Amino acid sequence: MTDTGTPTTAERTDDEQRRIVRERYGDIATGVEDCCAPDDADGCCDGSATDQAAADPDATARQLGYDDGAVGTVDGDANLGLGCGNPQAIAALDAGETVLDLGSGAGFDCFLAADAVGPEGRVVGVDMTPEMVEKARENARANDADTVDFRLGEIEHLPVTDESVDVVISNCVVNLSPDKPQVFREAFRALRPGGRVAIADVVQTAQFPPEVTRDPDSLAACVAGASTISRLETVLSDAGFVDVDIAPKDDSEEFIREWADGYDPSDYLVSATIEARKPE
Repeated sequence: MTDTGTPTTAERTDDEQRRIVRERYGDIATGVEDCCAPDDADGCCDGSATDQAAADPDATARQLGYDDGAVGTVDGDANLGLGCGNPQAIAALDAGETVLDLGSGAGFDCFLAADAVGPEGRVVGVDMTPEMVEKARENARANDADTVDFRLGEIEHLPVTDESVDVVISNCVVNLSPDKPQVFREAFRALRPGGRVAIADVVQTAQFPPEVTRDPDSLAACVAGASTISRLETVLSDAGFVDVDIAPKDDSEEFIREWADGYDPSDYLVSATIEARKPE
């Protein structure tokens, strides 16, 4: 952990928090930091409970709730072993829908969504890390994913037009944002009337100690930026959403405890599904 002179997550500027996250995931995208290496199972929203799973992103995906069919569908290195759940399992995607993925990374969830919505559907992935967008576009070519479009941008300022998507998905990314109310306002703006949010993310279950909030790695590892369920419910309602439903997944303790050395993140976090709807 860092010394007590280091600013906490709340004390860092929004730009500083984004820089920390962007640099971490830029390194992962270029292979400077291997999120799935056995000696680096502490962070990056890594869902591994064992060294073997950390070294095998497919095993990690299965642990997070993806079935064998989904894991085997995507070619290339789109699956980086990141995340804390499976938004596909709650999105209930229909043929012809347009899907927006917040923090799309190397494109794994986008390609699965493209299969679900079919050739008449569209998928847009937004990520603020240039290296990730470049990797995702390479993976799109490897998967012949003509209906998937990857765009560089911040999830607080989405590069999509008003009321242009049917479903917003995300996998363990909203917690990384320093301005979550703005994220959900943007999601609301992008959704068509009746559209829905289907997100897998972590929620805070206990107050973080100062040594966690002062550690920049804990922010990039999807720990220090998590909000409580009650806070997220308020943020979603204030953005205009209805039918808000946030459901913790108690079985997530097994992989969350592997996200850090020196303390157990599962003492403070649990994975959850976050669902909501934009009124008609």
